[in-house]
Amino acid sequence: MMVLITYDVSTQSVAGQKRLRKVARLCENYGQRVQNSVFECLMDPHQFAELQFQLQKIINPETDSLRFYHLGSKWKGKVEHIGAKQGYDPEGFMMI
Repeated sequence: MMVLITYDVSTQSVAGQKRLRKVARLCENYGQRVQNSVFECLMDPHQFAELQFQLQKIINPETDSLRFYHLGSKWKGKVEHIGAKQGYDPEGFMMI
């Protein structure tokens, strides 16, 4: 399933800046950054539950927020890209 993850982490303090970096690094392990603070993650329900759990341990719910958009398995028809930073196919070939 495809999940779009967005976050807003307060960076008013050094601790907030650290939380922001931790959230970004964790999301990078599960998906592709498509905008600042926005990741597309192709994962199974178990991976999603683990990621959600780990993210909740990082953020401060009084100052930060997470949003999860479940696009499902038929996500390709629900994503449209216009402009810079060409889109990618997470199910396609990836050279490392």
